[in-house]
Amino acid sequence: MDVRLSQIEMLVLDVDGVLTDGSITMDKDGEEIKTFHVQDGLRLKMLQRAGILVAVITGRSSKALVARMKELGIELFWHGVKDKAVALTELSEKTKIGFSQMAAIGDDLPDLAMFKRVGFSVAVQNAHPIIQEKANLILSQTGGRGAVSDFCETLLHAKGLWEKALEPFII
Repeated sequence: MDVRLSQIEMLVLDVDGVLTDGSITMDKDGEEIKTFHVQDGLRLKMLQRAGILVAVITGRSSKALVARMKELGIELFWHGVKDKAVALTELSEKTKIGFSQMAAIGDDLPDLAMFKRVGFSVAVQNAHPIIQEKANLILSQTGGRGAVSDFCETLLHAKGLWEKALEPFII
């Protein structure tokens, strides 16, 4: 296991192609409909309970996304972002967590700005080849299909927090 993972204090996520499969579905009124993987959500909650911050930086915005972030209790949420490097800097300043203590999961070219800065970069299995090339880890799952869940478990294990994270589920 990569020793850098034990230093991670925050997970930064893209949305489309990471928390979703990248599809954009719109209803008749032009509102986006998004599909999220339930296991990704549970593992993100487990990270939060274990003391690891979770943040989202995404170029798109939708009511569905805002509702999902609220449901997951993710308050570090930048949407409609044009420059992910600027948002990542704001995130670091706000939380006082350095880039080297951040991991980021991405799938496409706009995520390169985060990958160049964070201490550990992660690509979903179906990420763009350049993203995969720049990643410290390529997940075996695709975006929106459990990739985030897999990395959350990897991170919890690397930090020695897996057993603690399981406690609420053990009777």
